[in-house]
Amino acid sequence: MTNLEQATIAKAQYDARWQRIMDCVALKQPDRMPTIFYATFWLAKYGGITYKELMYDYEKSLEISKKAVLEFEPDAASNLVARTAMGRSMEAIGLKTLKWPGHGVGEHQPYQYIDREYMKSEEYEEFLFDPSDYCLRKFLPQVAEAFEGFAHLPALPTLSGLRAINIRAFAKPEVRASLLQLMAAAEEVEQMAGYGAKFANDICALGYPLITDTFAGNPYDTIADYWRGGISTMKDLFRHKEKLMASVDKVGGYMRDQMIATAKASGNPIVMITTHWHADAFMSPKQFEMFYWPPFKKQLMAFIDAGLIPMVLWEHDCTKRMETIADVPAGKCIYWFERTENIPKAQKIMGDTVAFRGGVEASTMVTGKPEDVDLAVKSIVEKVWAKGGNLMLDCGIGIPDETPVENVRAMFDAARKYAG
Repeated sequence: MTNLEQATIAKAQYDARWQRIMDCVALKQPDRMPTIFYATFWLAKYGGITYKELMYDYEKSLEISKKAVLEFEPDAASNLVARTAMGRSMEAIGLKTLKWPGHGVGEHQPYQYIDREYMKSEEYEEFLFDPSDYCLRKFLPQVAEAFEGFAHLPALPTLSGLRAINIRAFAKPEVRASLLQLMAAAEEVEQMAGYGAKFANDICALGYPLITDTFAGNPYDTIADYWRGGISTMKDLFRHKEKLMASVDKVGGYMRDQMIATAKASGNPIVMITTHWHADAFMSPKQFEMFYWPPFKKQLMAFIDAGLIPMVLWEHDCTKRMETIADVPAGKCIYWFERTENIPKAQKIMGDTVAFRGGVEASTMVTGKPEDVDLAVKSIVEKVWAKGGNLMLDCGIGIPDETPVENVRAMFDAARKYAG
């Protein structure tokens, strides 16, 4: 077979797989149930290396990721290299918000998120007055070593007229050190991005689409995850309601513009959006409808109006939120549920509104046998797919790190057996 013939076949396979995804989004059941492949540190298990090696060795990460896609033949995959090989970049910038394999935790341990109050409650006004200045001189110096020198910079809006020459702060050793570290870190990030791009190009040439190129958060979680910390933000629901809502709205504007531009530049319309602090354990249904959902829906609608497809990962149990989150235009969104039991319930409430992703519980993948995984796939097919549901099969949040390799094979084999 010539190279041209191979390329023609791969292009046809790519188009067929992508069409299945788009049919699901449009609430048209495709010729078979699509499967999605997403994993992080499970790839280290699959490739027989440490989590640290997966994060730091670009070549091994690329090789293992391509091998996995070719073996399991999903209808779409995440950019497995870009989502795992970040160790060098995070170390180069001196990131303080996470611990990662070989950096704060063992070489075979996953990320540890560090919940801290980087922005104090009394700093809300300063942030709202000038978010960019606050971010540059107050926030970033706390979260990454490479930005520490920026705490010595003047407020940039003051550098106008003759005062534009008042740049003595840039001669300070701390500022110079930060600039040099940032340039070196940027070169490392550029190298990492090159390997991510190579993975994407290689698998696309082999007939496998990326499910998305653009990853985003949401307004409330941005404040809770990175600025105020989860605990402080929950207190703000009672102590600083107006300032919290104003900050969420301010952050939401920046995020919408940036993510729309990023997605349009990528050419892939699907935007992956994570959710963290919406669960019953963190806020009541009333608080969800007041603080979380309105700015989030505004973000979703902005994406939809821009011709993009929001793909929301709903973590935790979403049963009490379903009537509310169903309020989106039909055939425009993908809802990825962490909890398998949420999907049949969601099918009844919003099955004519959104497509679904997920289906196999993490506990089944990790502790079950291949026959248990087979039964789990069969069950979700019967409960959702066979009833006209537009389901893209995946695990709750991708392949769990500890999953036996034979269970992953069983999941993809069962998908083709029961809904192929």
